[in-house]
Amino acid sequence: MINMQNIRRRLLAALLTGSALTWLPVSLASEALYDTVILKGRVIDPETEFDQIANLGIKDGQIAVITSETIVGSQTIDASGRVVSPGFIDIHSHTPTRLGEHLNILDGITTQLDLEAGAWPPTEYGDHYIGGAQLNYGSSVGHFAVRHAVMEGRVHSYFFTEDGFINTTGPTWTEGASAEQIEQMRIRLIQGLEEGGLGIGVLLDYMTDAVSESELQMIFETAASVAKPVYIHVRRGMPGDPNGLDEAIALAEATGAPTMICHITHSAMGGINEWLAKIDEANARGAHITTETLSWLAGGTAISADVFRNRDWRAIFNIDYEDVQWVPTGEWLDEERFLRYQRDYPGSSVNHHYVKEAWLLDALKWPDMMVSTDALPAFDLDVKTNPNIAGTFSHFLGRYVRDLGVMPLMEGLRRITLLPAQWLELSSDAFAKKGRLQVGADADIVVFDPDTIAAEAAYGDPYQPSVGISTVLVGGRLVASEGRRIEGRYPGKHILAPLATTTKFPY
Repeated sequence: MINMQNIRRRLLAALLTGSALTWLPVSLASEALYDTVILKGRVIDPETEFDQIANLGIKDGQIAVITSETIVGSQTIDASGRVVSPGFIDIHSHTPTRLGEHLNILDGITTQLDLEAGAWPPTEYGDHYIGGAQLNYGSSVGHFAVRHAVMEGRVHSYFFTEDGFINTTGPTWTEGASAEQIEQMRIRLIQGLEEGGLGIGVLLDYMTDAVSESELQMIFETAASVAKPVYIHVRRGMPGDPNGLDEAIALAEATGAPTMICHITHSAMGGINEWLAKIDEANARGAHITTETLSWLAGGTAISADVFRNRDWRAIFNIDYEDVQWVPTGEWLDEERFLRYQRDYPGSSVNHHYVKEAWLLDALKWPDMMVSTDALPAFDLDVKTNPNIAGTFSHFLGRYVRDLGVMPLMEGLRRITLLPAQWLELSSDAFAKKGRLQVGADADIVVFDPDTIAAEAAYGDPYQPSVGISTVLVGGRLVASEGRRIEGRYPGKHILAPLATTTKFPY
């Protein structure tokens, strides 16, 4: 007679001592308690501050148990010597493409959001994922796209195509709106929020001379009316000038709209401490304002952006032509090539190297500073982008958390998991189950080696995947194992948060 108990005991021992990923035989899989178990990892939950060697069991896409007891699953992942963390949430991305998704997964990103630019309608965001996504994704309602529909009579739901950035020299970006046009924008913004947009994204600095005080006030009032956040790229002045921030703070206080200041280090520059102090003072008065920073030091945007066409960008950024890279090739520019590429390839991107690491270190001292990628679009390995797309979170955890000791690992993980999830609960209840490792939470999980995690990507060589991240699960399903992405699994969801009513208005 076959002794099944002994077989199971020997099988469990093999699972606990064998390879990193093991599957139960079909004959025993039906008797396994969990779909997947992650064994002997250092499980870290930033909300409860749980930090112990433990076993984690997943059932039906959610965490079912965290225990020191022996558990068995149909699939076993050995996490010995590694950290088991909530999946990383990228609150500021611009790369909802297949290539962007593939590189994001290998950097531990399980939720990818464009909240600064947004889309309209928000249901159209992520069209590259029409056949399924490996990570979760979503967007705000894009004010720029609403403005485009009103000012130019055409719907352009997102701000780039495979040919590059959309034209930023037309009426959408350069002309003021009438009172009637502002009202038409308001109707469309409400419609986008009703359809599930996660707030309103405002590319204000890209249309700084076009957007009036009354239009901007309408945006904040619209968001406040449904208690959704505003995500704003504030107007940029000379280095450190806080006037753009002051404008956003005043509207956040006057309307009560929750407000995120996008990529504050790249906007504040040497004035970062003053800017953060102003946010603290406003919050002490009752405002609800937060912010985020990049872990990379260059800025990345369209070569035809307003700041490069209509303003003294060399004075604003305190750099010159030789500090700018043309993203498609990675080449460093001079004045002749900059102007030629701007004329011939207005939809292309540049990396402009102006942020000092000291400013970033000051930004990271702020207790609630989130970290994001601000990744530029990526479509093809032969057309370069910035390294943010492949190495933001590994760079943050490797350089700033481990090597420079800017903060403990628990706190570093809080900045890229729990903090964004808690902020995003303003937009959708779905985020109450993300950014955490707790029973009942979504099984969006990253397993990594804290001693080796690092970015391999670099400016001019942006597509090198991170090292030290071995396993990524989204919704309880493996999308990366042994540091390699798994093709053919698409557990990601389009996160939308529709309001209760619907405004009937034609696109």
